[in-house]
Amino acid sequence: MDNNINTLDELNKGCCMGIDALSFTIEKIDEEKFRELLEKQLHEYQVLSDKISDLYQEYTDSSIHETNIMEKMMTWYGINKDVVLDKSVSKVADLLINGTNMGVIEGQKLLNNKTMDKKVHKICKEYVKMQQSYIEKLKEFL
Repeated sequence: MDNNINTLDELNKGCCMGIDALSFTIEKIDEEKFRELLEKQLHEYQVLSDKISDLYQEYTDSSIHETNIMEKMMTWYGINKDVVLDKSVSKVADLLINGTNMGVIEGQKLLNNKTMDKKVHKICKEYVKMQQSYIEKLKEFL
């Protein structure tokens, strides 16, 4: 049971970090096709986070863990620092691919190293698959 809660917490933190990073980034993007892709990715993170939260309630009455204010500030700072130096679509795509890839790695580690219920395993696979698909889509903007 603890593995299920831990896995869902980690997945939701990953979604929250993606939501934060995309929210901070979208406002800096002028290129319409790229902005649309980021808005779609943001929406998919939000939908997945809602699904994770709903499933979480099947395992505990506690609140699901999200990113804290310090993590949000560090994400904001990191994006602003890098984008101030180079806000080209290619640079931003590169940054987002790296961040998304970290999510894929963490999700895959959970799949490989945690025993979890079928529902949790399914949503973990969905999380990894969604991020892998966006890495491929973001590569078009490099």
